[in-house]
Amino acid sequence: MPESKSRKKPAYTPPPAKAAPQTNPVWLVPVMLTLMVLGLAWIVITYITQSKFPVPEIGQWNLAIGFVLIITGFGLTTRWR
Repeated sequence: MPESKSRKKPAYTPPPAKAAPQTNPVWLVPVMLTLMVLGLAWIVITYITQSKFPVPEIGQWNLAIGFVLIITGFGLTTRWR
């Protein structure tokens, strides 16, 4: 009975080396923390002064500004590695 040909496996090639892990931009963490703290301070000052500060002409919209600052800071956390 004839023998079948042996199957040759392809030569092993290791997967390509991974690139160095990406790091955060230098500005990311300070800006992120500053926005969150500034937003919190903006809201606290608005409540304490009964909307007379930081910008008295816009009244309760000061709260919206504070929340936008906080949300922007949290948005930057998605870029943190």
